[in-house]
Amino acid sequence: MHALLQHDKQNQKDILHHTVALANEYLDAQDSFPPGRYIPDLVLEDLPEKGSSARDALEYFKNHYAAQITNSAGPRYFGFVTGGSTPAAVAGDWLVSAYDQNACGSNDSIAPQVERQTIHFFKQLFGLEDIYFGSFVTGATVSNQVGLALGRQWIGEQLGKDFSVEGSYGVAPVKVLSSTPHSSILKSMAILGMGRNMLIKVATLPDREAVDIAALERELQSAQGPVLVVANAGTVNTVDFDDLEAIGKLKSKYTFWLHVDAAFGGFAALSSRYAHLMKGINYADSITIDAHKWLNVPYDAAMQFTRHKKIQLKVFQNSAAYLGDPEQSPDYFHYTPENSRRWRALPSWFTLKAYGREGHREIVERNCDVAYSLGEKLKASADFRLLAPVRMNVVCFTLKNESITFDDIREYLNAVRDDGHVFFTPTLYKGTPAIRAAISNWQTEEADGQLAFDVLTQVYHAKKQTFATASAHTQTV
Repeated sequence: MHALLQHDKQNQKDILHHTVALANEYLDAQDSFPPGRYIPDLVLEDLPEKGSSARDALEYFKNHYAAQITNSAGPRYFGFVTGGSTPAAVAGDWLVSAYDQNACGSNDSIAPQVERQTIHFFKQLFGLEDIYFGSFVTGATVSNQVGLALGRQWIGEQLGKDFSVEGSYGVAPVKVLSSTPHSSILKSMAILGMGRNMLIKVATLPDREAVDIAALERELQSAQGPVLVVANAGTVNTVDFDDLEAIGKLKSKYTFWLHVDAAFGGFAALSSRYAHLMKGINYADSITIDAHKWLNVPYDAAMQFTRHKKIQLKVFQNSAAYLGDPEQSPDYFHYTPENSRRWRALPSWFTLKAYGREGHREIVERNCDVAYSLGEKLKASADFRLLAPVRMNVVCFTLKNESITFDDIREYLNAVRDDGHVFFTPTLYKGTPAIRAAISNWQTEEADGQLAFDVLTQVYHAKKQTFATASAHTQTV
């Protein structure tokens, strides 16, 4: 064994002790650590021929990189839809690295059994019927990709083809109907060879992101052959929900695969206030739900669910002889894109076991309360206007200045970021340059929402003259 490896093996406890100390420095500073920052491109170094030790690497990281980490796991990071990591989830994730299990086999380790237990917890959490098969994948993008791959296989079978064996060449393109699909749907369509142009955008309800059911039915009536419908259980900009029950009932009249993208909206099922939004979820043929969003477990972790386990086996079966018969050994590498799988289920098991349904319900409802309160402040402000009602945990708004451009919004949010207290991301809502506040961290309280509003207001007033000058210049030109 190399001398450095031998040295570090003998000093493993000391290495972990100092690693914990560095992690605690970050966790202890989360209330004051900037949630967003600009980091210039790193000047790349050459790989050393000789190493030094794990402790030296840790010290180098501490001195050169640690202070530049973004506090995206903190209570005032409102960009994208980013959770944090509950204490229990962090404990579970540290053990994942220590145990370093390849969570694919059925009985050679407890790891895949714990994954099955965790999936069972989730089915109860989201109100899914027992028939659903589920597994962990890296994130909503891969979960959506799995769901669309299953839908494509199902469509082939409706046409008398086995796409997993014969391929889909020479067969009519698979059409996808959706009103406000997440960008990962288009990405998945490209990866799967379905083609981005095969997305048919269905009309939404007035002033909504939810699908117009009548418009969807017209598209289904005109479809020549089976299609794939992607429904939204929580859109990114406004957390709008398609009427899942109404869409599901259309399956008795038309031939389509129903995929529900419930990446973070699925957690509406935890609360009696919002559970009605998930009514009809059991009509879904496949479902996407993220864990590293509202469950607040470390990246990366998401789940995919389907009613069609046999179809999933056809798509993902691994045919290597040494892996055995999937009917006798239903290992996850026969049902997921990966053969090598991190034990992603363990942090989710830890946090579900530690805090239960009630603890995670409290996070969801508190986040929604903070979002609603922030929305009311923005609505009453002379500087901002809401672009949509606050339905759950996302606030979509813009500046009242009618001449504001998307570049202005970016510049404004850069200034908000540089203030060092709160972080937002820009968006476009029905063509309007806008700002999103996505509140999904387990630590976020009302005081964080108040501070966010104060910073938004102060920075806007500081930038107001800049916007006015730009507006005057635009009008002159």
